[in-house]
Amino acid sequence: MAVPGLSRRGLLRSAGIGAGALAVSGLLEACGVQGTPTGTETGARLPNAGLGTTEWWSKQKLHHQFSFANWPEYIDTSHGTHPSLDLFKRETGITVNYSEAVNDNNAFYAKIQPELKARQYTGFDLIVTTTNDPPLGFYIENGYLIPLDRSKMTNFNRYADRLVKSPSWDPGNRYTMAYQSGWTILAYNTKAINRPIDSWLDLWDPAFTGKVGMMSIPSETGAMALVAMGKNPPTSTPADWRAAAKKLQEQKPLVRGYWDASYIDQLKNGNTWISMAWSGDIFQANLNGYTHLKPVMPKEGGLFWTDNMCIAYTAQNPLDAMTYMDFTYRPDVQAMMDNYINYVSPVPAAKEIILSKYHSPQVANSPWVFTSAEFEKLARFYPQWKEASQVTLWNSIFEPIFQS
Repeated sequence: MAVPGLSRRGLLRSAGIGAGALAVSGLLEACGVQGTPTGTETGARLPNAGLGTTEWWSKQKLHHQFSFANWPEYIDTSHGTHPSLDLFKRETGITVNYSEAVNDNNAFYAKIQPELKARQYTGFDLIVTTTNDPPLGFYIENGYLIPLDRSKMTNFNRYADRLVKSPSWDPGNRYTMAYQSGWTILAYNTKAINRPIDSWLDLWDPAFTGKVGMMSIPSETGAMALVAMGKNPPTSTPADWRAAAKKLQEQKPLVRGYWDASYIDQLKNGNTWISMAWSGDIFQANLNGYTHLKPVMPKEGGLFWTDNMCIAYTAQNPLDAMTYMDFTYRPDVQAMMDNYINYVSPVPAAKEIILSKYHSPQVANSPWVFTSAEFEKLARFYPQWKEASQVTLWNSIFEPIFQS
């Protein structure tokens, strides 16, 4: 089994709106996106008649190339090549100009938004963006994405997991198809804690004073507190946000520190005993010998996030990109990717191939890679921000917890 040196989330530092990062509202204002983003304001909504319709797609031609912007260390890699991309080229003749251009959802959006607003090609046809950060909502609200070709989603329709079919952030998968997903959950040190851990509220246990690890990322910590209180983040109100912030303030005397992706180092070295965690980080830590770090799905539910593939409306090679998107939903292709990435697979049928072809029971049998029915019921989702003012308010409520 190929194990990457760093996970995708290990390279993500603060999701762009963490403590110490430039607030996303500032990024958006710098790009000229203020207040409620509308098609009229950006000049992007319905940029040309019939974009993404069946008739429009029927006129698109393959150009046998497209440009793909993804996160670092987030695709199968072997001896300097990407086997799944090589297979795609052999079978279709389409060359993928692959780029590790996304290190932060908000910064990447800020980079390409001026071109999108001006109706210019950004240099990328296919991009990956995440549900728990604001830009996904802005891409959709501003008309910056092409509605997908329903006739080219054969593998997706047949093999996609229920969690990524018609999700809350994109009903009907009009604009997106999942690339990989993950969970924000609990993790604890079994050498230091000898009682069962099963609830987000264990992070408020005085027995762990000075050994609690929290994330310094408002989208993560704020949503977690809402779930801990029994609230549904997508339908939560500003009053709920303030109540969640109050609960987090009450927890502060117990907390060792607030971290971005470096929370995993604190768990590994014993500075923290119990912490918010990303499922893929704990899975990979276990593979690398830290078997005393135990991942836990809280009984209130875990936060399920998804990195989504989508096509910019100014793409020059949309049909090539669309062809690749559905290609990744073939079980044999997804197995190549899952066996390397180790996050949540969008294709359950890849499991048997990982067992039979790659002989990787650690991956195939992990509920953190192939979601169990029990975990599926416990999936909770993030708010979907549609305007900068919502993000500004959210950050103003939760960022002071980390900064004082």
